[in-house]
This record gives sequence, structure tokens and C-alpha cells, in this order.
Amino acid sequence: MTTATTQTFDDVDKALLTEVQKAFPIDHRPFHILGDKLGISEQACLERISRLKTNQVIRQLSAIFDTRALGYQSTLAAMKAEASRVDEAAEVVNQHPGVSHNYKRNDPFNIWFTVAVPPGDSLEHTVNILHTLAKAEETIILPTLRLYKIGVKLDLTGQEAALESPEDIYDEKRRMAAKPPLTPQDIRFIRILQEDLPLLEIPFAVWAEQAESTEEELFAWAKKMEHLGYMRRFAAILHHRNAGFKANAMVVWEVPQEQVDAVGEQMALFREVSHCYRRPVYPNWPYPLFTMIHAETYSGCMEVVARIEERVGRFPHKNLFSTKEYKKVRVKYFTPELDQWWQDVGSKVILK
Repeated sequence: MTTATTQTFDDVDKALLTEVQKAFPIDHRPFHILGDKLGISEQACLERISRLKTNQVIRQLSAIFDTRALGYQSTLAAMKAEASRVDEAAEVVNQHPGVSHNYKRNDPFNIWFTVAVPPGDSLEHTVNILHTLAKAEETIILPTLRLYKIGVKLDLTGQEAALESPEDIYDEKRRMAAKPPLTPQDIRFIRILQEDLPLLEIPFAVWAEQAESTEEELFAWAKKMEHLGYMRRFAAILHHRNAGFKANAMVVWEVPQEQVDAVGEQMALFREVSHCYRRPVYPNWPYPLFTMIHAETYSGCMEVVARIEERVGRFPHKNLFSTKEYKKVRVKYFTPELDQWWQDVGSKVILK
């Protein structure tokens, strides 16, 4: 029997999976448009995506919003827990609705998670509460100081260029530009478009009805939100391992402060680098530059590291591999779950 971890993909599957990570058409008949681009029928396109979702290759097909643009704050945090309690501590962290990613990694800081909080909440206070609840030995907060690249786009075709053009990398100026405040209608659309797209011939009609709107209004809104930088793109997120990319390394680099930006911009050009950030350093953490690398194998990740060093020079670094995935979900914005967590858990914690 074919399973999500043993299946193989034909050329059309590979092209489809590579394409839908970049962008999915926001249109009345999106599967017709996508199928036409791939040289297959609308029905065949819909059936392939349905199969790839059933086989847990496609994780979700939805809008991908910019956390900061929506008024949320987010950070990466590294937690050091006793080896005998790592799983227990990670499970405590997982209970927070704003925690989207949580991994065990091969480092004394053995729990690595990202957490987002809505406007008005304190990010530092939230992390301190999670530190206390998890009974961690130490936790460092590693917010983004500069974003060079964000967005996992795995190339299953092997035909994409090894280096991306600077224009294809994240637009930091657009991200930081002033934006109009969100309206109740904006929030209504956000709540709907962050969900998984119904696999129907005219899926956006269902969402428009839920929003008490029309498809045309929804399409115009999505185009505006992408132009303003609230929405990064509408696309698919894959289960990396089931798509054949079984290794990922978070490589942290000890680069002199005056060189970080120049080096980070070069590292971001590598297609295998999905995320590239500048983060703060600490006396026991001298690594300001973070890159996330995806490859089919461990050795593939190391080959990318070697190619990066050929381009930017050699710097002390650590290769942090995820040895266990505790949580991986998309952040849900403007939902009531966080209020419930504060009521049931957060409000009862007394910080020292």
C-alpha cells in the first residue's frame, strides 16, 4: 500500500506541488486556471490536490498573513529543559494557542518554539509565563531584528534556479510601510481566509457567502491585502517530510555585527534557505544570523551549508537539526482561544 512516506510523484505532481507553494489563483475557477498552467483539466487538478491532501503531502491551502502587519508580535524562543523532562516541558508550551512551531533540537537549548501574541499583549510576559510553567532552566527570547527572507517553497522539479533573484526575496520596505488600520470587515475576511480552502470547483464562493459578501469583493480585498503587505500570498504549505524533504537544519552563524546584514542578504538568495533572520545575541548565545535549510537528506543540508560558505566566507556556526516535532500549525488570528488560555492557565501563574 502506498503511504504518505513512501509514495512517489509523477512529473505533474512535482510541478503542481512546486507551483502551489508559490501562489494559488484567487479566482472564480482556480483549479481551471492552475490546471491550464500545468496542462491538465480542471477536474484532474482538483483530484490531484485532493489526493495529495489525503496522503498528507499538502498540509493546508490558505492565505498566509504577515503576523507583524496584522498588529501581532511574534518571536522565536529557545528553552533549556532537563533532558528527562523535555517532552513534558514542550507539551506545556504547546498549550498556548499562539505557539505555532515547537521542536526538539540537538543543542543545550533543546526546545525551540515560535509564539505570537495579539495587539496589546506582552510578548516578553507571555514567554516568561511559558518558562515558568515549563519549569525550564533557562529561556532566551530571539525576536526578529531584520527579516531577509521568509517562505518555504520546496522545489520538487529540480528545475528551479539554485539562487533566487533579490526581487523574489521578501520585501522588507513594504513590510515596514505604514498601513491603514484593520476594519471589522478585514478581520471577518482574515478569519475565513486563514482556514483551509474547500476543495470545490468554485471554493471562494463558499467563503464569500460565509463573509456575507460576494466573490468579487473577496477577490478585490485579497488583492488589496497582498499589495499592502498584510497577506504574503495565498498558497499551499506542505508536510516537508512527506514531500521528500526529510531533513531540515536551523543553522546559526556567529557573524560580526557589522557584517550581518550583508551576509544575511547573500544567504537569503539560496533557494534551499527558506528563512533568514537577524536576531539578538546573548553572552551565552553569540549567533545573530539564522538560516533554515531544507533538503532531502542530512548530507544535502550540509552540502548547502558548504555552498553558502563558498559564497559568503567561513564563520563559526552550529547546525541544529530537529530531532522531534512537537507542534507545527498555522497561527490563527483574531480567535477566542487565546482569551480562554489566559483565563484557564496564564492568569494563574505568579512570576518570581
